[in-house]
Amino acid sequence: MLVHETFCKIIATVGPSSESAQMLENLIHSGVSVFRLNFSHGTEEEMTRRVQTIRDLEKKYGISLGILADLQGPKLRVGNFKNGSVQLQDGQKFTLDMSEELGDETRVCLPHPEIFQAMKSGLELLLNDGLIRLRVDTHSETSAQTTVLVGGILSNHKGVNVPGVQLPISALTVKDRKDLQTAEKLGVDFIGLSFVQRPEDLKELRSLMTSKAQIIAKIEKPSAVEHLVEIVELADAVMVARGDLGVEVSTEMVPVLQRRIVDVCRQSGKPVIIATQMLESMITNVTPTRAEASDVANAVYNGVDAVMLSGETAAGKYPQQAVSTMHNIIKSVEKDPSYLKNLIRRDPINTSTVETAITAAAWVAARAVQTADIIVNFTDSGKTTLKTAKYRPALPILSLTPKLTTARHMALVWGVTSILVKDLENFDDISTEAKRAALASGLVKPGQKIVVTAGIPFGHSGETNLLYIINA
Repeated sequence: MLVHETFCKIIATVGPSSESAQMLENLIHSGVSVFRLNFSHGTEEEMTRRVQTIRDLEKKYGISLGILADLQGPKLRVGNFKNGSVQLQDGQKFTLDMSEELGDETRVCLPHPEIFQAMKSGLELLLNDGLIRLRVDTHSETSAQTTVLVGGILSNHKGVNVPGVQLPISALTVKDRKDLQTAEKLGVDFIGLSFVQRPEDLKELRSLMTSKAQIIAKIEKPSAVEHLVEIVELADAVMVARGDLGVEVSTEMVPVLQRRIVDVCRQSGKPVIIATQMLESMITNVTPTRAEASDVANAVYNGVDAVMLSGETAAGKYPQQAVSTMHNIIKSVEKDPSYLKNLIRRDPINTSTVETAITAAAWVAARAVQTADIIVNFTDSGKTTLKTAKYRPALPILSLTPKLTTARHMALVWGVTSILVKDLENFDDISTEAKRAALASGLVKPGQKIVVTAGIPFGHSGETNLLYIINA
């Protein structure tokens, strides 16, 4: 059985550089647990083929792989220019309007009425990933007169960001709704929601979904940070999408907000992912910069559930090397004696329910008593495993479930290896199945200790009420 020995998981984006069966297989061996499909690019046929290849490999190795469908979200862009681009100078006047006429050095179309509705004098607009900055001087419902604060070349369809403003726009476009239907039809495990501004965005997506896919809220807007606690509560997992977030807020605030988001997610026990530009230079280079290696390491030290590769594996020259490099960085951090020591939860142990008391007790038995070598959860929905992983025990967690959907969801969770098992019928099955699965995983050797949590009666979600220690 193929088992990744690291606690922190790796998500890799599938694209032209990595969509072949051989490369996807290589990436799995190099450490990938979840594959991301970026619905900003690619046809339905391409997505179908990629999902089928991943599922074939999943069966080949008898493992559970997660698939994330990342919805594009609304993209705010300027229109076209007569000559394809213009050079904007610092201090010049420049107009944005709703006219479909081709733009020039004095104006361009901005076909988004919702931006004009939210405008106010003095507002700064960021164009082309923040490289160009405009200040709104005056505005109406269909146009805005601006002063160029930071000039540069502005070309067709460059993006527009409106930091600090909650736009009256849904996080789901017509394209997103169609892509959602495609993703659910393909049986993906996670739906990534872009452009989250408020809790209502997650409620809207949830109301449209017909599958059991989990929702990953992408935090890339300052307004999402303002509603962070509510968003984390409504989401199944959270992604710190540092690309757009780094445009919307000052550069020095990105690491501060990243740490805040991670802390809130870990406090709530929700999986958290760090994404964007982690090993960016490996799109064209076979090795990363030292700063990139430190960036990945810091995320791992903070106890995140997963780190993600985007262009590095989707379109880069060295997809497998990028995954291997990230995997090696994770391993190096996790071998540091201070790693697990610093991850210990110092919150009061929650004993409000039997289930939370049992999972907390498993953590105590594994960490404080130091008698165990692995924690085994029998779980129907995965909630018990999530609660166990929240405490970041210094041991691998083996999640045993009869549900394939649950097993695939656990592919994202810190320290968890998930294995499909048959439905249990009696108490003796627990001990037998726990030993069999633990040994089959290779995570323990005969005679080593296993902390087991399960629920009686069997097959009832939220009924974890049993903890005991056995020998493998």
